[in-house]
Amino acid sequence: MSESAKVRIVVADDDRDILDLVVFKLSQAGYEVMGVSDGLAALAAIEAEPPRLAILDVMMPGLSGLDVLRKIRANEAIKGLDIILLTARARDSDVDAGFATGATDYVIKPFSPRELLHRVNALLARGNA
Repeated sequence: MSESAKVRIVVADDDRDILDLVVFKLSQAGYEVMGVSDGLAALAAIEAEPPRLAILDVMMPGLSGLDVLRKIRANEAIKGLDIILLTARARDSDVDAGFATGATDYVIKPFSPRELLHRVNALLARGNA
């Protein structure tokens, strides 16, 4: 009877190990998770069936996570989507750019899968309040 079972999350990361880890952790928590390995696939998945949340790596081939985020924020149908950027880019200017582009949260790699799950749960709980 988990509320999370109805919640769809798209995860995009070109590092297969990180993608598999995040998909596994979120799936284990009861979320419906779709994992993709690049920005174009992420944008296509989000536009085809908008999730409740997207977790995007910033540095991906094709479209970067920031490119995908810009396209989401410019699309009236999905611009309110919650987005967590998951990235190794840890400089203050990178974090500032992520939030300025419209990220809901910013998680720096290496990261704790448990912490990421707590952030996802907290973000989704705020959205349902």
